[in-house]
Amino acid sequence: MTEMGAIVDKRMDIEFLIEEVGRVDTPRCVKYFGSNLKASVGLAARNTTGREVSSAGVTRDFSSTVTEATFPTKEYKLHRLDTPPASESTLTRDDALKFYQQMQTIRRMETAAGNLYKEKIIRGFCHLYSGQEACCVGMEAGIRPDDAVITAYRAHGWTYMRGVPVLGVLAELTGRISGCAKGKGGSMHMYTDNFYGGNGIVGAQIPLGAGIAFAQKYQGKDNVTIALYGDGAANQGQLFEAFNMAKLWDVPAIFVCENNGYGMGTSVERASASTDYYTRGDYVPGIYVDAMDVLTVREATKYAADYCRSGKGPILLELATYRYSGHSMSDPGTSYRSRDEVQEVRQKRDPIMLFKEKILTSNLATADEIKAIETEVRKTVEEGVKRAKADPEPPMELLYDHVFKDAPKDFTARTVDPFVNAESRQ
Repeated sequence: MTEMGAIVDKRMDIEFLIEEVGRVDTPRCVKYFGSNLKASVGLAARNTTGREVSSAGVTRDFSSTVTEATFPTKEYKLHRLDTPPASESTLTRDDALKFYQQMQTIRRMETAAGNLYKEKIIRGFCHLYSGQEACCVGMEAGIRPDDAVITAYRAHGWTYMRGVPVLGVLAELTGRISGCAKGKGGSMHMYTDNFYGGNGIVGAQIPLGAGIAFAQKYQGKDNVTIALYGDGAANQGQLFEAFNMAKLWDVPAIFVCENNGYGMGTSVERASASTDYYTRGDYVPGIYVDAMDVLTVREATKYAADYCRSGKGPILLELATYRYSGHSMSDPGTSYRSRDEVQEVRQKRDPIMLFKEKILTSNLATADEIKAIETEVRKTVEEGVKRAKADPEPPMELLYDHVFKDAPKDFTARTVDPFVNAESRQ
């Protein structure tokens, strides 16, 4: 009872604590709800009873979980800003399960894509997002569905987060008709509503993103555009031209450098005289974000979106993250970094592992709920792989579709119409 009293002193719900002590041994209860956890995560414990199906599709027993918990965010670094994003992030139970499901799906989807590439079912280029899941999941949670996103070619995770199902991603990678671009775009050209694709030309999406943000302002919309690039593109001249125009016109653009430490096989230290990418917008304010923590990313994105919506112009985020695979599937990723380096990140900083620990130790979810999500994700991805292998390729007659939008009837595009002979094209 002495230990129980110590826990009650933390001003937690008494019935909840009695149930917890009955469910686990006392030392573990103290470990979960003692002063260390209280200081580090600020657990807000409110008990709920009964069963319910979550937004992640998991039937949960709420009698042993809490409705929300508050966690500290990782420390931010600021450039030309007086106040940082929120130092705490409150996470609901539903969001906890949703974020975990999203990150698990992206990780398994990318693993499946890697295997399909090794089987030579995916051809061409293939750049995996494994290790960077907290970036797209956290940022998507900080904006609205009608906001715009444009990114580089490491785009599979973002494509999924913008609403394309697993099948739509995997089938596009395999060049099948079920793909989000009917199998004609492949890894580097995936699109959907308010997602302007993964772009194959290094850095070229940043001027495009500035243009999308300009259009939003010109049309009087209350929206923002996230334009992402990697550290390998951070020294491109076109980025700085886009920064200049965006700030000159104060367009609602969030420029995001997903810094995974390596541009192809070159470390950031060997490529950039200044590796403080969040400061390199000069007159554009910036924030350094630990992007291995999904909640820190979410709070930084909310802050940036509010900044842009208020009419203050563009802002730059540097998301410090890590990729487990090589630059692309043709790169083993071990000639310029050690296997020990990759393993250390996997074991100590993996975004999915860290988030799983958060939601379990704060009692936002049970181990059974986590297992159920993982089982469902595995099933979804396996079904997607099966369809992506079996579905037909787009027929030849679709090759010239979607060249022009809303083309009039009988419209002929010179040089691209298959039924016009070569002489008439001169």
